Amino acid sequence: MLVWIEVAILAANRMRCPLTGIAARYTDDRSDNFDIFLPAWLARHNKLLFGVLFAAGELFLAASWARSPA
Repeated sequence: MLVWIEVAILAANRMRCPLTGIAARYTDDRSDNFDIFLPAWLARHNKLLFGVLFAAGELFLAASWARSPA
């Protein structure tokens, strides 16, 4: 449920974390990982990578529920 709340917040902010603006006040750096402690390549693609993993987990859960006896 919490992940869906985060997805809704990101969608409402045009896929940008609302805390990025706060972090931007304290530095002139605008690299992909200036506001997150991840390597640059992972920060650049984190929404895609973790979004695919989340969607795969949701699909797996739905399939498990569909196969389970009532």
